[in-house]
Amino acid sequence: MAPLTIRPGLVIPEAELSWRFSRSSGPGGQGVNTTDSRAELSFDVANSTALPERLRARALDRLAGRLVDGVLTISASEHRAQLRNREAAQARLAALLADAVAPPPPPRRATKPSRGAKERRLAEKKRRGQLKQSRRRDDAD
Repeated sequence: MAPLTIRPGLVIPEAELSWRFSRSSGPGGQGVNTTDSRAELSFDVANSTALPERLRARALDRLAGRLVDGVLTISASEHRAQLRNREAAQARLAALLADAVAPPPPPRRATKPSRGAKERRLAEKKRRGQLKQSRRRDDAD
């Protein structure tokens, strides 16, 4: 397999990726009992030299719940062929790391609702109240 491209300028070399294969449950017929089609891809985020320090710290923080001793493991077993499971695991790892190292969104600036928005909200509340009032049975008779 080739190096894993996370985003332009950020590539994980093949040497930092670790593969493990095992028998997969699920579709495959008779072959499922004999072929190692399940693929597990592991990447040591904590000791990676491919990630710059600030991106590594950001990834460690955001992926903290998924890491075991600083290692991120992705498994794929949805396909019958090992090659397709390898491709699926690589794609999942790339997407996960791309989200983890993405810069944080800009902080939200607090704003007040506009006057028109307040008036529309109150008019809708009034309309709903009148609709419910019209559904009531009048027992005053």
